[in-house]
Amino acid sequence: MQSVASRRDFPLGPLAPWTWPALLGLWVVLLLVAFLGETHVQSPTNPVPWWVVVLFATALLPAGLLSMLAHRQVRIEGDTLLVAGALLFARKVPIRELALDKARVLDLDEHTEYKPMLRLFGFSFPGLTVGTCILRNRSRAFCLLTAQPRAVLLPQRNGKLILVSPEKPQALLDALHAA
Repeated sequence: MQSVASRRDFPLGPLAPWTWPALLGLWVVLLLVAFLGETHVQSPTNPVPWWVVVLFATALLPAGLLSMLAHRQVRIEGDTLLVAGALLFARKVPIRELALDKARVLDLDEHTEYKPMLRLFGFSFPGLTVGTCILRNRSRAFCLLTAQPRAVLLPQRNGKLILVSPEKPQALLDALHAA
């Protein structure tokens, strides 16, 4: 079991301000479609009112998306960097495999060639992109990006890229150099 001292978390930048209203709006649209879509007939043998079933059934999709939005982390555990998000997508890379001499903090508004252009395998919601993406410069990267424009570009020695947007990008870069 690893000690807590050898583990350091780096909080990610904030999500876009419209992320939570978009999630609520999705639920409202699902409710409208469910209530206005067809006539509802209450079965005499069913003690649960139909509207309660509709209310909870339509809440399943937004609740699943909420859990995916909540699960995102950048962590250094001993000599390993862990980047994970959206419950399904993670990269665990030994720090010695990172080309830290080429790693840098980027402003994605200025360096648009590093913005994701096409998501190959991942999850995207307003303010969060997680997974393998093709960047605008046609390179492939594992991304964990929030609405924050500043990100850390971490090239690996095998040519792969990791692009993350922690709240304090320079602190992550300094911790990786120290490890």
